[in-house]
Amino acid sequence: MKQILIVEDEKIIAELERDYLEAHGFKVEIAADGDSGLKLGMSGEYDLIILDLMLPRINGFDVCRQIREKHNVPILMVTAKKEDIDVIRGLGLGADDYITKPFKPGELVARVKAHLARYERLIGMKENKEQIRIHGLLIDYGARRVFVHDQEVILTTKEFDLLYFLALNPNRVFSKDQLFEKLWGMDALGDSQTVTVHIRKLREKIEIDASKSQYIETVWGAGYRFRL
Repeated sequence: MKQILIVEDEKIIAELERDYLEAHGFKVEIAADGDSGLKLGMSGEYDLIILDLMLPRINGFDVCRQIREKHNVPILMVTAKKEDIDVIRGLGLGADDYITKPFKPGELVARVKAHLARYERLIGMKENKEQIRIHGLLIDYGARRVFVHDQEVILTTKEFDLLYFLALNPNRVFSKDQLFEKLWGMDALGDSQTVTVHIRKLREKIEIDASKSQYIETVWGAGYRFRL
């Protein structure tokens, strides 16, 4: 049984989310503030975390950032304001998806199922190739670490997944829409511009000269490909 952690200070909303998820076969625990949510999230015992943005004690931004530094668990962030979504993206916190209040409980359950399935597929990719070494770049899937010419670079979860997916499929062109669907999912809030932002950040971290890409090539009018 998959275990879900809900970090939500509004009791009615938290219990409603819990009831719907339990009805669909999930085991659910609730944390009512950022401090307790962080402690539970850092335990590594959960398969997915539903994290409200505005929390007492520690806000959702900081909770997400600290959990992501240690664990690769899918994180679904919840906000009451649509404008917060751009802030979440811009900070590169590594959240897997975002949902805006009010939302239908059925939509939440669908998002949870989709991200759990996607996470399992990405884990399955691990079995295909544990490490990838290309032109001074080492991608270690098991440790989820990346090195460029023996120097480690720190990536967010989605940056790592994007790089690993492209490197698993060298010389193949993927459009922004294809990458968004494969790594974020069509049900994810946002659009293919999210891919552009993540590609830019990836290049800044792994390329010697981000304007002259050695690894991730832009194919104008088509998308991106990993150069072999």
